[in-house]
Amino acid sequence: MCRSIKTLRGAEPPPTDADVTAAALQFVRKVSGYRAPSRRNAEAFDRAVAEITEASERLLTALDTPVSAVG
Repeated sequence: MCRSIKTLRGAEPPPTDADVTAAALQFVRKVSGYRAPSRRNAEAFDRAVAEITEASERLLTALDTPVSAVG
């Protein structure tokens, strides 16, 4: 998958809305194959980023298990 998407759960400081949106954008870019979509595809691209951002925020809020150090 995309190496530039960083793990947000357990991040210090906690991830901002901008961090979650940036991760969603990287995911949509990777899946769609577009760095920047054409005008024809921009609405679908932007909608996907928004939906993945919302889903990611719900996930991060719902997770109640702390991140433990490995090693």
